[in-house]
Amino acid sequence: MNINVKYIVKSVSLLVVVLLLSGQNVSAQSVRPTVRATVEPDSVMIGDRFTITIEVEKDLVQSIAFPTFTPPKSEDGEQKPMSMECIVDAPVDTVSVTGRRLHLRKRYEMAAFDEGIYSLGRPQVLYADKNIVDTLYASEELSVKVATFQIDSTSHAIFDMKPQKSLPFRFGEVSGYLSWALFGAAVLALLVFALVKYLAKRGKHISDLWRPAPPLPPHIVAITALEQLHDQKLWQNNRHKQYYSALSDILRTYLAGAFGVGAMEMTTDEIIDAMRDVELPQKSAMDLVAVLRDADLVKFAKAMPEAEENEAAYHKAYYFVEETKPVEPSAEDAGEDDIPTLNEK
Repeated sequence: MNINVKYIVKSVSLLVVVLLLSGQNVSAQSVRPTVRATVEPDSVMIGDRFTITIEVEKDLVQSIAFPTFTPPKSEDGEQKPMSMECIVDAPVDTVSVTGRRLHLRKRYEMAAFDEGIYSLGRPQVLYADKNIVDTLYASEELSVKVATFQIDSTSHAIFDMKPQKSLPFRFGEVSGYLSWALFGAAVLALLVFALVKYLAKRGKHISDLWRPAPPLPPHIVAITALEQLHDQKLWQNNRHKQYYSALSDILRTYLAGAFGVGAMEMTTDEIIDAMRDVELPQKSAMDLVAVLRDADLVKFAKAMPEAEENEAAYHKAYYFVEETKPVEPSAEDAGEDDIPTLNEK
């Protein structure tokens, strides 16, 4: 273990400059600082801590630099395994001030990890005064003894490791977990039962929760889309192309879903030819052709229909869907189907 002083040229230069600029008239016969060092305790066990204390008494204008701990290194410059370590490097403390004399103290808390007697030498400090830079040594030669535990193998028998024991199973070890598991299962069953009753009152089954909803009929989808388009007020904001494009796409989607016509990939003429085989009311067929033709004129010929024509196109598309959607059986028709015929009697 070594406690060395870092001789840093810049630090020393700064100390000398401070002394020169201080403006104090220091006598050439000024008293040099005194250095004392102690180690407590001087005998420890491996891993225990001990304290090295360095005390300096100096004049007010004199400057002192305390040593810093540096771990020992091998001849090739590599760090040796740490046999001693500085645990705490405490700051310099001013013990007392008497006139121009200052009493300074610095402590190092150390720990050693190998047994033996460590010679710490005479701790040293760097001293700077007017035109003087020197190294001052403590008068005391420090050493510390590090001992270890002595094991008397002659009076103590060494036994092998004991084998692992297998303890019998006890219900008390899992009874608490089992009680909480049963309680949780009961609460879960109660929640499921309440959910089933709630759904049953609304004519639903619990499997409906993860069963995907059936797709909406094509006419419902078309009517909803037409109403949303009408609320956007596109043509009112001079967005005629977007308005007629959306109107045409809604009708094409409805034709594909309701009549199985691939209208989304067809031109207007191809759609008209394909719909000739479908029985439609004459007015509905004419409205379909009119809306698709007007949409082509706006999209490709940049036509600008009047407000009445834009509103009329919406109504034609709306009523085309309404008049061609599947007819739902009424309640009277359903009741007549339940009446038995003479043959059934």
